[in-house]
Amino acid sequence: MLNDLSTPLQFLETRRSGRVREMVGPGPTSKEMDRILAAAARTPDHGKLAPWRFVIVDRNQREEFAVLLRRALAANDPCAGPAHHQKADEFARGGEALVVLLFAPAENHKIPLWEQELSCGAVGMNLLHAAHALGFVGSWLTGWAAYDPMVREAFCVGPERIAGFFFFGSPGAPLLERPRPDLATIVRHWQAPV
Repeated sequence: MLNDLSTPLQFLETRRSGRVREMVGPGPTSKEMDRILAAAARTPDHGKLAPWRFVIVDRNQREEFAVLLRRALAANDPCAGPAHHQKADEFARGGEALVVLLFAPAENHKIPLWEQELSCGAVGMNLLHAAHALGFVGSWLTGWAAYDPMVREAFCVGPERIAGFFFFGSPGAPLLERPRPDLATIVRHWQAPV
């Protein structure tokens, strides 16, 4: 299902994250997900290090993911109550498709870590753009699960870290625009030093 946007700039101007709880089917097919991932990997990458990895959590694995989140929550937040566990279950089952983006740094490399992190962030944005181009809605979430040691151990190898959980589906409700920064507050012209 391709978006019919008249110009590339209009495409960029209309991309909007969706709420995971409002996503409905259909989600990306396996072939569409391959296209999304391939497009995401076409990102600036100084040194051609590919300092990122994708982990797909299939629909039939969502219950196992929910179990992992409940265990992690119980182990690392003893004050978590039933509402916290319910929210973790909803997180695990959200969206029609789920990709976990990992930051996989090339340690002790001449390419600075900061540039590798920027490349990983660009991959995340490309995931959202590619999903939008195919007519889907996406959402990039982190939250406690992205930083939890038990969750990290379940997804990461070595120095990898979770950069985000990317949920995809079809919009179940109109996507509302949110306030955007006023360019006058975020843009300045460089002044050469005297």
